[in-house]
Amino acid sequence: MKVISVFGSARPHPTSAAYQLAREIGRLLAEAGFAVATGGYMGTMEGVSEGAHLAGGHVIGVTSAQIESFRPIGPNPYVRQEVRYTTLRDRLLHLVLHNDGMIVLPGGIGTLAELAMAWNAVQTSEISPRPLILLGPAWRTLLHDFNDPTYVAPADFALLHFAETAAEAVHALQQWHHLPPSTADAGL
Repeated sequence: MKVISVFGSARPHPTSAAYQLAREIGRLLAEAGFAVATGGYMGTMEGVSEGAHLAGGHVIGVTSAQIESFRPIGPNPYVRQEVRYTTLRDRLLHLVLHNDGMIVLPGGIGTLAELAMAWNAVQTSEISPRPLILLGPAWRTLLHDFNDPTYVAPADFALLHFAETAAEAVHALQQWHHLPPSTADAGL
């Protein structure tokens, strides 16, 4: 089973639009036959986990003792396989290295760090080529001025795939992996 790492924020609450988007991406990934891996805690990580779980998918939560030392909670209730590390750095490294594609949801500083590490790992061939999908218009806006060929080669910027909807993101993963269309394609 192919694993998709999904990066996002711990802040959104279950009633927020961000959580609902995460839940939708988790559902669509599971319906397309992907397992999901997240940071394993709350916010959009929980939303992705919940959506995948409710659709019968496999949910991996990559957790860290370092996080739990300042935020004393365990993995969200939808995690079926916990991969536990001591440090936050090792947790992040696992999520970047052990996947068949990555989706970056809107988020804050931690999510931006995850995107930067993943993008750099693909760009330097530290990991094999794989989809790196940025979901939502905020990423295009944020990276607009960063897209300067003085610093970022056009080929490196082209490693990023921008998706406006959850369905578009899952469709891009299916195309990359040459998988048949699923219910995710109905939303295109």
